[in-house]
Amino acid sequence: MIIKEKSFYKTFISLCLPIVLQNVIALSVNLADNLMLGRYGESSLSGVTAVNQIQFIYQNLLMGIGDGLVILASQYWGKKQTEPIKKVACTAMRTALVMMAILFLLVSLFPAQAVGLFTEDKAILAEGVKYLKIVRFTYPFFCVTTILLAVLRSTEVVRIAFYLSLSTLCVNCSINWLLIYGHFGLPRMGVQGAAIGTLTARMIETAAILFYIRKKEKNLRLKLKDFLLWDREMAGDYYRVSAPIIVLQSLWGVNTALQTAILGHLSSSAIAANSMASNLFLIVKTVAVGAASTANVMIGMVIGQGDEKRIRMYARTFQVLFLIMGICCGTLLFLLIEPILSLYRFSEESRLLARSFLHILCVVMVGMSYQMPVNSGIIKGGGDTKYIMKLDLISIWCIVIPLSFIMAFVVHASPIVVVWCLNLDQLFKCVPAFIKVNYGHWAKKLTR
Repeated sequence: MIIKEKSFYKTFISLCLPIVLQNVIALSVNLADNLMLGRYGESSLSGVTAVNQIQFIYQNLLMGIGDGLVILASQYWGKKQTEPIKKVACTAMRTALVMMAILFLLVSLFPAQAVGLFTEDKAILAEGVKYLKIVRFTYPFFCVTTILLAVLRSTEVVRIAFYLSLSTLCVNCSINWLLIYGHFGLPRMGVQGAAIGTLTARMIETAAILFYIRKKEKNLRLKLKDFLLWDREMAGDYYRVSAPIIVLQSLWGVNTALQTAILGHLSSSAIAANSMASNLFLIVKTVAVGAASTANVMIGMVIGQGDEKRIRMYARTFQVLFLIMGICCGTLLFLLIEPILSLYRFSEESRLLARSFLHILCVVMVGMSYQMPVNSGIIKGGGDTKYIMKLDLISIWCIVIPLSFIMAFVVHASPIVVVWCLNLDQLFKCVPAFIKVNYGHWAKKLTR
């Protein structure tokens, strides 16, 4: 039976929309950085891109820590128990700070070696090191902000994340424009100017969320002392839920690097076409990401309330919503192909490849918009994190990566075939997702 109450859909939209907008803005920040540094110098852009690979892995670790917090805390929120949420938040924050401290120490002691993992070009390496020496100071601020936003998301507070992302975009772009190029008599600092812009934006972002929690947040009424509430039993519960997610997010960072390596060995036309196609795909993909995050919270809440019949109704209703959203997003992506292609000065070969890649991604979008929110939203939100880890380990590491390597380097297949292989899991994971969510046991009560 499908849920017909308007309150369900109102809650879904009120949670999903800000998350989608936040992700779109976050992608816009990266795009703005690339455009500004691309105009400044190719080595500068490549150096920052290399350093951002470190940031990507760090961000994935923090997302894993935050997702574990949301899964457990949202069930307590469903039971309207706030004290356990504070203890879970304390454990997550300590874990994130330890990870941050290790990374900060490593990049401080070995900056050249860290950047050298992603490039051997001396000019790019030098630019990357200059950027890293400043941008490493963003790590503590980003850590605190990410975990606090996860705590708020578990209690259905999501709009603040959108406003923070919007402020980050404005501050970062403004300072970049001033310091990268040296406008209004300011020094022309290149990558160092970009790093200062990012650091300033992160500092303001953290100050803003701390102010919000201090003055505006009413659900938990968090205070600094709440992050000293260490509870061994609650920490054990948290790590049982979070460990598979943290492992998975770490491997996802490595997987992305490997996919980049595979695509990097294609023709220059294929690389340019894939860059354009993937950027457009990522923007439309934010709808699926927002749906998964929303389902995560709503499923956790209803499990916390203990209403098994309603849990199944939620799952069925979500699946219908995800399919509708997938068809709409796939159609939108198809309609955007020609208008977006007209903005690029591509060779005819690159234009043909980009069009083919985007046609593939239109199909992928439909499958991904179903399986990702089902697997990472409903099932993971239901507490079955080990299933998600096993599914991704098998699908990505045993099928997608080996098959893509074989097609690219042994068979020397066309770029179109390789792109199909790299995205194949977004389609075949629909089958286990459907079986598990409709016939399997995934709704696990994690609270005490």
